[in-house]
Amino acid sequence: MTYTVAVSGASGYAGGEILRLLADHPDIEIRTVTAHSNAGQPLVDHQPHLRSLAHLTLQDTTPQILSGHDIVFLALPHGQSGQYTDALGDAPLVIDAGADHRLTSQSAWDAFYGGNFHEAWTYGVPELLVDGVKQREHLRGATRIAAPGCNASTVSLSLAPGVAAGVIDPSDIVAVLAVGPSGAGKSLKTNLLASEIIGSANPYAVGGTHRHIPEIRQALAAAILSGPSAGADDIRISFTPVIVPMSRGILATSSAPIVDGATDEQIRAAWESAYGDETFVQLLPEGHFPRTADVLGANTALIGLAIDRAANRVTVVTAVDNLVKGTAGAAIQSMNIALGLPEDRALSVNGVAP
Repeated sequence: MTYTVAVSGASGYAGGEILRLLADHPDIEIRTVTAHSNAGQPLVDHQPHLRSLAHLTLQDTTPQILSGHDIVFLALPHGQSGQYTDALGDAPLVIDAGADHRLTSQSAWDAFYGGNFHEAWTYGVPELLVDGVKQREHLRGATRIAAPGCNASTVSLSLAPGVAAGVIDPSDIVAVLAVGPSGAGKSLKTNLLASEIIGSANPYAVGGTHRHIPEIRQALAAAILSGPSAGADDIRISFTPVIVPMSRGILATSSAPIVDGATDEQIRAAWESAYGDETFVQLLPEGHFPRTADVLGANTALIGLAIDRAANRVTVVTAVDNLVKGTAGAAIQSMNIALGLPEDRALSVNGVAP
């Protein structure tokens, strides 16, 4: 069966990456691409690397144009998807790459985003532990999927195994991330100009203000409920992202205290058990740590684990391509699961080098 697809926000980074991956999907026909200010222009004027889609023209983003497809992808700025999802009730499958349907807590939404709150959809990170099973079990047959925030899913995948196994204490999490500016979208911003970021590293959303914090807490709370730990309300995280001069990529260094009595063998076994059978989340051998260069263009999250007994903490270093495993790849992986297709269809574990 071939599924027809519409992609909104097709002139942006996330929309372009969704299209790049879908272009090689044998079960997908990309029929419609939409934008706002760029409507009426050829897609390749904004995504010149997508040569196989040169025949497509950007149309207006309206519910009428998006409807009538088997699958609709929304790659819009945060706070803009809800106005369309409300009007797409008849669409068989809708996948939102924005934040509008990620959070279950309205108070968290009001505190970190503001504007209209919309109900949470099935979260699109298949490898996460949720309610005692992997999230992919909740994705099977789903009709509404919220693709994750790239920083949030990276930190959540980093720490969820240890939280679920009860070997780390989630009340004192520290995460510092080196991130590429493509995660901030394609809109012109002075602080993201090449002259501003080349040769520099710039922290932002410092001091507990980043919008992905409640998403991480929500994911880790679900992991706690699936394991022997208790106290989801006690999850505390110091989260600091730093923009570095690479167009793509996240390198997340996350740490948490070791729970009294947890042995080195138990700690490593928690991550091995969680990801030993996974294709797209891979734990590296002991003493090995990933680089962002190793995951560019791939739908992989590579994880290195260190046990620091002097500090009594576990440190997890995780690398992802923010536009693939962090966004578009996670969305398409979740789509495949929802439709009953092979989970890895149109997705690769192989990156691009150099």
